Amino acid sequence: MTERIAVFIDGANLYSASRLLGFDVDYRQLLDYFRKQGTFIRAHYYSAVLDTEDYTPLKPLTDWLAYNGYSVITKPAKEYTDSAGRRRVKGNMDMEIACDMLRLAPRLDRIVLFSGDGDFRRLVEEIQQQGVRVAVVSTVKTTPPMIADDLRRQADEFLELADISANFTRRQTEPRSPKTPARTPTPADPFVEDAGNTEMPRFIRRA
Repeated sequence: MTERIAVFIDGANLYSASRLLGFDVDYRQLLDYFRKQGTFIRAHYYSAVLDTEDYTPLKPLTDWLAYNGYSVITKPAKEYTDSAGRRRVKGNMDMEIACDMLRLAPRLDRIVLFSGDGDFRRLVEEIQQQGVRVAVVSTVKTTPPMIADDLRRQADEFLELADISANFTRRQTEPRSPKTPARTPTPADPFVEDAGNTEMPRFIRRA
């Protein structure tokens, strides 16, 4: 009997990791890659977006994903001004990811989580107690590493993003450092940062 597999993607986390490693994700190839590994149940993609704008560069991506085999989950991000008077945007999809993973766990043998967020350690532990194996996809090849040590230790399997990226890479780019200037947004590159604010993607900033 083949494994029943589902994939859960923290969109902003995967974007940050892939850009720092110097490649763009081909989401069609990513889906095909995991479909070959067992009985594929579902792929979820999560992202927070600003609901104050009529158009964002994220929309072409989420529209494409929704029509090409992904279950897309979004919610409004929160906009605020920091103490220095700079415009900031933050959003957190952890609760949505946790709820969906727990709901689907009884139907699965293996979960693949694209995130390095240490807040997921307890979630992974709970999923494992239900008899489901959890693989975490992130990277330790950036400075600093994108994955929390406790999450990596908790997972049944750690998949180094840099090592498997050849299976779903659309095009090579120059590896980015946190100080690399922002680029003009394109539909294939939805999380371009605000000018002068390159630590995290523009449409989601962790609290």
